[in-house]
Amino acid sequence: MRLFSAMTASAVAAATSLFATIALADDQLPELPVRGAPVAGGTALQDPASSVASGVVFLDNLLLWIIVPITIFVTALLIWVIVFHNRRANPEPAKFTHNSPLEVAWTAIPALILLVIAFFSFPALRYEQTMPEADVTIKTTGFQWYWGYEYVDHDVEFSSFMLQREELEDYGYTQDLYLLATDTAMVVPVGKDIVVQVTAADVIHSWAIPAFGVKQDGVPGRLAELWFNVEEEGVYFGQCSELCGINHAYMPITVKAVSEEEYVAWLERQGAQFAEGSWEADVRDRVQLATAD
Repeated sequence: MRLFSAMTASAVAAATSLFATIALADDQLPELPVRGAPVAGGTALQDPASSVASGVVFLDNLLLWIIVPITIFVTALLIWVIVFHNRRANPEPAKFTHNSPLEVAWTAIPALILLVIAFFSFPALRYEQTMPEADVTIKTTGFQWYWGYEYVDHDVEFSSFMLQREELEDYGYTQDLYLLATDTAMVVPVGKDIVVQVTAADVIHSWAIPAFGVKQDGVPGRLAELWFNVEEEGVYFGQCSELCGINHAYMPITVKAVSEEEYVAWLERQGAQFAEGSWEADVRDRVQLATAD
């Protein structure tokens, strides 16, 4: 098994060096704060960076407020039964078999609780699953074990591989971001609706960014979609969240959210062309006009 793991790691390293020649560098992007990353010892969800994630956090808090009183009540009831209805405290057990009011209560109250949960969760699910008109469309493909990205409106493509420890500083990352940072990142503008088309080339993968509240399986031969709108500039991390083979733990996701101007400039550095009348062309023209003045 160790030999197989070493051979697999060597294959991934070879693939990394092969794709390094065609991967798009983003070293001209501004320095960005890390906003979406796991915290050591943390138990809560990451701070939401999109409206979708805010809905997820609200539901999580709502369920917490519901389940904590239920857990306390059930625990207290169990303790009461253990203390007051054991053989020593109550040697003569009751003989009744029915209690209609109690049976109605333990049926009606859970049903009402479920209705409350459904009242809030169904609209949130609909909001997350209803795709808006995209300002940016990106197709991401899961491979064993890296991600490929294609900006379908601009003919920009690249692959994204996990950075090794010795490479982190060269790309501007700290050592605590090992297993999270990649050599290239998906770059998106803040304040724009981003639609991500998710698929896979070999086995099932899953594209997930906790701070955005999104997680979508990529299935070979199928094209699924998710969307988000990032509220703040920064670096956000995710992971493949579907067991996809021996190096499943080594295919992280990096997203860099930048201003509209920085995003358009990044696209231009990749040789992208903008359709006249598109919001990207408007931003480019505005920047050029400001520079000329």
